[in-house]
Amino acid sequence: MPSPFPGMDPYLEGYLWPDVHSALANKIRQQLTPLLRPNYTARLDVFLAQDIDPTGEIGILYPDVEVLEVARRQPPPPPRHQNTSTITPPGLALPVVQPLTVRLTSVEIRDTAQNRLITSIEILSPVNKREPGLTTYRQKRQRLYKAGVHLLELDLLRRGTRPFAQPRLPNVPYCVALTRAQAQQMDLWPLELATPLPVVPVPLQPADQDVPLDLQQALTQIYDEAAYDLSLDYGQPPPPPALTAEDIAWVQAQVKVAKA
Repeated sequence: MPSPFPGMDPYLEGYLWPDVHSALANKIRQQLTPLLRPNYTARLDVFLAQDIDPTGEIGILYPDVEVLEVARRQPPPPPRHQNTSTITPPGLALPVVQPLTVRLTSVEIRDTAQNRLITSIEILSPVNKREPGLTTYRQKRQRLYKAGVHLLELDLLRRGTRPFAQPRLPNVPYCVALTRAQAQQMDLWPLELATPLPVVPVPLQPADQDVPLDLQQALTQIYDEAAYDLSLDYGQPPPPPALTAEDIAWVQAQVKVAKA
């Protein structure tokens, strides 16, 4: 069954997101490679980040058993001497939240002559949209800008803080942003739930024309290839944050039509 939604499927923002993230990066490379030959290549860059505070993602992105580890209590050793004081037992015992390693994949467009990085396509993950990963990612954005690299950012997650937040950017669930090398402005594609993902330009070197990237086609293809419909329960609400009453009604209507 195809996704019941015309654009981004909000149900993919939960525990399936790591698979969606990797599959989308690979599909973007597949789509772009024929358009880039012979002067450019598309390469996957994999970065392992430490999610040192995954608490907010427990039960959404991470299953409880992967994050929470409770050591078995060992019986106290016998007292070495008589003591009249009684140890006060703790009022609460909580599991220790362990840091997790997160696999982040971006698509790098490089020229074949010198292997120089021309464009970076970043698919944002939850770790990029909250501290301390938010600051780390914003620093990467600055490094790319100073190095004269085009930056195309895909924010297909409703939760978290958008790293390219602008005062005039409307409050929308999803957004695509393009910052061309040394440009003084960003091109933005604000996306509502009902909006199909756009066909966006991928800039190259000044002498070459942009190539198109069809994001909706890429998402539709990975949804079908991975059979995400077999893993998603559309009878339940989508992952947090909670939708408005109007959006909930729209989501339910889309699911109903898809099942008819």
